[in-house]
Amino acid sequence: MAHLLVTGAAGFIGAHAAAALARAGHRVTGCDSFNGYYPVALKHARVSELLAPLGVPVERLDLSDMAATQAFFSRHGFDAVLHLAAQAGVRHSVQAPMDYVQSNLLGFGAVLEACRRHGVQHLLYASSSSVYGRRDNDAAPTGFRETDRTDQPASFYAATKQANEAMARATAAVHGLPVTGLRFFTVYGPWGRPDMAYWSFAQRLRRGEPLQLFGRGELRRDFTFIDDVTDALVRLVARGAPPADAEGVPSALFNVGHHHPVRVVDFVRTLEAVLGCEARIEFAPLQAGDVPDTSADPTRLIEAIGPWHCTPLHDGLSAFAQWLQRWESVPRPMLVAA
Repeated sequence: MAHLLVTGAAGFIGAHAAAALARAGHRVTGCDSFNGYYPVALKHARVSELLAPLGVPVERLDLSDMAATQAFFSRHGFDAVLHLAAQAGVRHSVQAPMDYVQSNLLGFGAVLEACRRHGVQHLLYASSSSVYGRRDNDAAPTGFRETDRTDQPASFYAATKQANEAMARATAAVHGLPVTGLRFFTVYGPWGRPDMAYWSFAQRLRRGEPLQLFGRGELRRDFTFIDDVTDALVRLVARGAPPADAEGVPSALFNVGHHHPVRVVDFVRTLEAVLGCEARIEFAPLQAGDVPDTSADPTRLIEAIGPWHCTPLHDGLSAFAQWLQRWESVPRPMLVAA
């Protein structure tokens, strides 16, 4: 039985992934800094409700602390690492770029160094669809491919994820550490992040407040339900380390999205139906750091793991709405990015 580390295990994707891997029979250890720009109580609740019942321990660790990270790896002896810890959010990176340097660059560098020093056999790490930058809606009718250019990031967050990919590949090339990058496409679902648009939209709908849709609601997002993501992650872990590529480097990149882009205004209409509320919509121009379109070409992922779960948007939003009602039966105002 493999011993897996999931970093960011108290986060949205991290908690779901750690739980899914434990249910798949792996021995899972988690770590998390338990800080962030949304209520830490949500992180603790994810651990207590999703991970503790499965016996998954989650230790407090700031990965950017090189000495502490090295000691943590030395103490546990991991076979593989799923690195999901990061400072997320495009818009927050406009106001607080140094948060991203600390977590996404220093923290990721420490993880790479710990993996190579402690014999980790496979590192899987979170990248983002944001690396593709700005595209016109019709520029990629088949969806973004992993071979598309990623040298024009539209946000500081995207730049750090682009850097992560370069750092990982360089480590694989120089030290032979097998690495797999995961370009996630707008993941949503229960236990998500309050700063994400779908959560903010739901709360505003429930309170009868207007929704502000940037890009006049014409932005398109390839929404990916959290259970679909964990299905792909469990399969990729089971697949094991990637083979060497054409240049002899054990490195792979995968889009984790379905190529089902939805206009944000249509997403809101589905959310209206699920919640039984009518939205009051205010349109606004595109914000700094936003991109007009995200759409995945999942061909490479399907070739690697086979067909993977695809949850219809209505079903995914219904699951989120049911969870949100349990989490917060009476919606209250929150300072979040809409």
